[in-house]
Amino acid sequence: MIEYAAPPIDLVHVGYVGVGGMGSNHVNNLLKIEGVEIRAVCDIKPNRVAAIQELCVKAGKPRPTGYSRGPTDFVRMCEEEDLDLVYTATPWEWHVPVCLAAMKNGKHAATEVPAAVTLEECWHMVDYSETYHKHCIMMENCCYDRAELLILNMVKKGLFGEILHGECGYLHDLRGIKFNRDKEGNNPRGEAEWRLEHTIKRNGNVYPTHGLGPVAQCMDVNRGDRFDFLVSMSSPSRGLNLYAAQRFGPEHQLARQAYAQGDVNTSLIRTVGGKTIIIGHDCNLPRPYSRRILIQGTHGLVRKYPEEKIHVEGRTKGHGWEALEPYYQEFEHPLQKALREQAKGAGHGGMDFIEDYRLIRALRKGLVPDMDVYDAAAWSVIAELSEMSVAHRSQPVEFPDFTRGKWKLQRPLHAMEL
Repeated sequence: MIEYAAPPIDLVHVGYVGVGGMGSNHVNNLLKIEGVEIRAVCDIKPNRVAAIQELCVKAGKPRPTGYSRGPTDFVRMCEEEDLDLVYTATPWEWHVPVCLAAMKNGKHAATEVPAAVTLEECWHMVDYSETYHKHCIMMENCCYDRAELLILNMVKKGLFGEILHGECGYLHDLRGIKFNRDKEGNNPRGEAEWRLEHTIKRNGNVYPTHGLGPVAQCMDVNRGDRFDFLVSMSSPSRGLNLYAAQRFGPEHQLARQAYAQGDVNTSLIRTVGGKTIIIGHDCNLPRPYSRRILIQGTHGLVRKYPEEKIHVEGRTKGHGWEALEPYYQEFEHPLQKALREQAKGAGHGGMDFIEDYRLIRALRKGLVPDMDVYDAAAWSVIAELSEMSVAHRSQPVEFPDFTRGKWKLQRPLHAMEL
């Protein structure tokens, strides 16, 4: 099932699970895309369900059925509703349960990132997708950002020669999000209701896909190459204790809490083909935002952060960097050209809209999607593999082959198709 395309669906009936910040953003996108109807909405908070129902009605669409009886009411939705796609933006630990319930009941599944938390969950996604012949897609929006698409297009056109190395990560000061509480440090809101728990219990690269997805696509991972093994190490944990002490007082339980997650995690991946990738996770210290995108080949290299720069042998003068901006005129990705106007105003600079549009387009036309369940598993499993390596003095940990040998096939990356 390595190149699975489901039969085309004229009108895609969607059930949405988890309609907080990201979920409601995706619903807004879907309401603007032709051939989509939100049939059902599920959330543990009834007021969120009601808000999405009203949003659909105001958009001139039918009122979706609401499900809010508890944290597993999505199972009832999957069993009762005539849906084509179940899409989830719940806390991480619910992503796989929602996707499995969808596929078991004959629906395609799409999830926010990361698709899975554990190695076992990754295999469950793959096994269910293959058994029930349903898509299970991780919606990695950063693969559709303007610079990442430009870099991908330049890579596919051979500008950098043979690709040998990449660097990426998720480097984002999340202290305010993890401690989004009242001034006494109580009543967590938003992601603070659940995200901090992962920092307390886990130590590794727990959020790898934003930077890694675009790099993996440039390296044809699962399409002629695959991840072979990784090593990972973490710094001590200091940032959250200092932040909580300053904000809530040194005696507050959050200031005295032991946080397993090291402030800076660095993982090194080697592919079967010998390519190397450095991937970082840095979310508990003060710092500017970065995904540290860098791609290097035999003819040059390109980076996105801290400034968009490029060096191409034979084009760039001397040994320095040059600005990337002039290359957009020659190498702008066709998806950006085609969808820029429609994506204006959507989340994260429009890339959220593009990823939603591409998913619906694939379902409506019966095409192979840009990303598949094997990508979801390979990119997400880094979290637990890095935890294993950190826990065992940075010993190498092998990647499972989720494709069962089919990664050797030279199949196309469909994100290159308009």
